[in-house]
This record gives sequence, C-alpha cells and structure tokens, in this order.
Amino acid sequence: MSVIDSALTTAGPAVAAAGTGGLGLPVLSPPETALLRRLDGVFEGWGTQAGAQSMIMPPLLPVASLARLDFYDNFPHQAVVAAALDLSKGRPGADGPPAEFAGAALEPARLALPSAACFAVYLSMEGARLAQDTTVTVLGRCFRREEHYEQLRRLLGFHMREVVALGSREFVTGHLARFEGHVAAFLTALGLPFTKEAATDPFYDRGGQRALLQRLSPVKHEFVVDGLAIASLNVHRNFFGERCDIRHGDAAEPVFTGCAAFGLERWLSVLHRRFGDWGTALAAVEAAAAGGAAGAR
Repeated sequence: MSVIDSALTTAGPAVAAAGTGGLGLPVLSPPETALLRRLDGVFEGWGTQAGAQSMIMPPLLPVASLARLDFYDNFPHQAVVAAALDLSKGRPGADGPPAEFAGAALEPARLALPSAACFAVYLSMEGARLAQDTTVTVLGRCFRREEHYEQLRRLLGFHMREVVALGSREFVTGHLARFEGHVAAFLTALGLPFTKEAATDPFYDRGGQRALLQRLSPVKHEFVVDGLAIASLNVHRNFFGERCDIRHGDAAEPVFTGCAAFGLERWLSVLHRRFGDWGTALAAVEAAAAGGAAGAR
C-alpha cells in the first residue's frame, strides 16, 4: 500500500471533505473513488440495459441557454457562474497570492457551472426530430451554491449520474417506473432503510398553470436514507421538449421528458454510515449487484 493509500484509506467522509476548508469540494480517497466508480457502473448499467446511449456532456453551459430554461428564475440560489480575468484592470495579488478576485477584475460571466446533468442533454438536442423514443445516460460534474456544506452529504461540486428519457408520455412513465423498481430493490439488498417522498422541483413558474399541476400531481420523488435524498425520479412533462423544440419526427407535439438522478457522493455518505468503512461498503455493493437486485453490468 502506498503512502497516499495508507493516509487516505482511514479517512472518513468528514476528513475527506475537510481537505478544502469546508468549501464543499471534497478529495475522494482511493477507496472512496473505487466505491463511487462501482456505484456509477451499477446506475449506468441500468440505463444501458434499457437501451440508453452513454454520452459525455460539456462541463460548462452558456448562461443564455440556461436562462431560456428559466433556470435563473427558478434556481437563483443554486447558480454558480464562471468568468475570465480582465487583466487590463490590474493584477490582483501584488502583495501576495490572492484569496479572491473582486467583480471589477472579471470579464462578464457568460458560462455557467450546471446544477444538474440533464440540462446539457436537452440543450444538446435542441431542434431535434427524434425518430423514436430515446434514452440517454450521462455522468455530470454538477455545482450548487448552498447555505452550508456538510461532509459528503451537501457539496458545492459533486458527481451526478442521470438516465434521461425523451419521448411519449407513456414511454417516460414506464422509464421512471422501471427505475423506481431498480432503486428500491438495490436499497433493500443493501439493507438501507428508505422512504420514497414527494418533493418540489420548481422547473415551472410557481404561480402558473404548471405549478398548479405540480401541486396536484407531484413531479419529483426522492429516495431518502438517513434524512438524505440520494436518488430522485423527475417528471418534466413537455417543458424541455417545448423550450428546446425537441419533437417526435414531424409530430406537432413536443416530447415529454423525465430522468432518474443519483448523487454519487451522497450514496458514499450513507453507505459509509451504514457499513463503517469503505471496503465493507464496496463488498456490500458488489454483493447486491451480483445478486441481481441492481441489474449491474
């Protein structure tokens, strides 16, 4: 075992996340990394076995594109943007390395760090005419500005695996029902007590007709373990199909969309809490996957 393996193997999530001063940017040890990759393989496998195509999305998205999806109206508290330095206004830190740059030293922020992986999927398909119902799976690096950060439970930067369905209402409904079964069976095989809870996800104007529909028929359900949402099933109806003009062939109606989403670091947190160490947690995941509950590759 190398020095770094020895030093990091015993580090729990509190130690790992504290490495960046509580900024919500954890360093994952080799055992944590192995567990995250195995979990991601399980979740991706559920998608690919159902016909999903694996894709890689860009790490940044245009602010203007997210604005067209009402992101800054509905999620302003989560927004994180990126801007280049404007060195014509001087070089901060002449008296030492800078800890931050003032707004005056930045160029206009035209790029955003996405808060969810599925946004890039819909934007990449803008104007598409799909020949058939379509499923895509992506692993995204996502970012959310929070009031506070807590170990691996609540982070500024984290990994999110999503499996996204685009097509008819019935196709999306079936997709989410299938993933509900996958998640419930996997959590049961792991011995993790869980609840499935309705949640609010304001993709829509809270005062509009879509908001009323959301209250009457919840569009987001979360799987909660130890008070922490670790997976969600999301119904977007035809919102993204409308905004991104994604349609079935020459059909007049925009596609419906929905996604199953997994916050991987949150899974690490609940597994470490349940099993006590990373090796035991990984063995439990392997056993659950091999037993068929996960449908893993």
